[in-house]
Amino acid sequence: MKSTVETLSPTRVRLAIEVPFAELEPSLKKAYREIASQVQIPGFRRGKIPSAVIDQRVGRETVLNEAVNEAIPAQLFAAVQEHDVKLLGRPEVNVTEFADNEPLKFTAEVDVRPELTIPDLSGIEVEVDELVIGDSEIDEQVNNLRERFATLKTVERPAAEGDYVQLDLTATVDGVEVPGGSASNISHEVGSQQLLPGLDEVLVGLSAGESATFTTKLVGGDFAGQDAEVSTTVRTVKEKELPELDDDFAQLASEFDSLEELKGDVRERVTRVKKVEQIYAARDKVLAQIVEAAEIPAPEGVVKDAVEQRKAAMTDQLERIGASLEDYLASEEKTEEQIDTELQEAATEGVKIQLLLDTIAEAEQVQVSDDEFGHEIMHRAQRAGMQPQQYYDQLARSGEAQAVFGDVRRGKALQIVLERVTIKDTAGNPVTLEAIQDEHHHVH
Repeated sequence: MKSTVETLSPTRVRLAIEVPFAELEPSLKKAYREIASQVQIPGFRRGKIPSAVIDQRVGRETVLNEAVNEAIPAQLFAAVQEHDVKLLGRPEVNVTEFADNEPLKFTAEVDVRPELTIPDLSGIEVEVDELVIGDSEIDEQVNNLRERFATLKTVERPAAEGDYVQLDLTATVDGVEVPGGSASNISHEVGSQQLLPGLDEVLVGLSAGESATFTTKLVGGDFAGQDAEVSTTVRTVKEKELPELDDDFAQLASEFDSLEELKGDVRERVTRVKKVEQIYAARDKVLAQIVEAAEIPAPEGVVKDAVEQRKAAMTDQLERIGASLEDYLASEEKTEEQIDTELQEAATEGVKIQLLLDTIAEAEQVQVSDDEFGHEIMHRAQRAGMQPQQYYDQLARSGEAQAVFGDVRRGKALQIVLERVTIKDTAGNPVTLEAIQDEHHHVH
């Protein structure tokens, strides 16, 4: 085999490969064996058909094609090794010349890892917003907790906004009851707009046993788009009672003895979440800055694959919730071109970051231990709701295990980056990584 390599761009090369016919002999033999085991020719046992008979019945052309398809991957692999090409993505193969007893000539265009010069990380500095935690945020969290422990108490008075009522509904169009248009004893929060348009307005001021009617436009069913007369009767009015905010409440709603301790814990949790968000914001800024400084080119084939994967994942997610891409575009008020552009930009940035982290991982000789790899597999299996072994087997079958390994290695390279750069907040305070150390293996 002879091969040459030509650089098309910093991220793409074309290999030209020539294989003498004699080197195709093993592939040719294999092709005859394969075909002999697949065809049935009267008078011959399956798998025992002479090659001359196969040439006559199936055609020498078919055998040659089969042999070429079998030979190309191995020949390409040999050329990639010989020229030390750092492969990324899938090669595009094109057979340029081939005939019986003649050399096979083909080219393969393939994306390669560009040579990158990484700037000195200690010289990189980014600024993120200062952590501000207002009392209102703590109060909001405590109030959400309080809402969870609310009780409903029946009251003898007209319904007001925020009350809960038990009610009956009947809808009619021109005096005819709408199929499925009646319901009894529904619980509804007045003012929540959860049921029919127009209902909340008539409920305010009704006491138990009182009725009212209103008109509403039907959205579904046989009478969709028509106005219906709806009559509603209130059975009971209940008032929401929130527990007093005191030490008793803290003991009821948490493992703490006093309201102060409960609030302190909420503040700690809010702070932790915000610190993690702050580090993620810093991570994004740091990576964007290095990608720009290193002028990382994006290999087009890899980006194209990444865009297709992202689009497929998006369509899958939408299908799972029963929506189509059209619905999504309508709700986002975007055209498909706009979404494609966004995906293209996100995928390009994603690929550049991967190249950067791979380069750093290599320069720093980052290793991934079995333990770290196992940890990540367990974490992902948990998210997918599968047993770790079953999840790993599935990865191995689809050839994705290597990609997960790459992710873990990039995660460790990212850790190195974040430890070496300088991160400050707008008030000039250094931002440290403690908040994510506990969950460092989730940082992707």
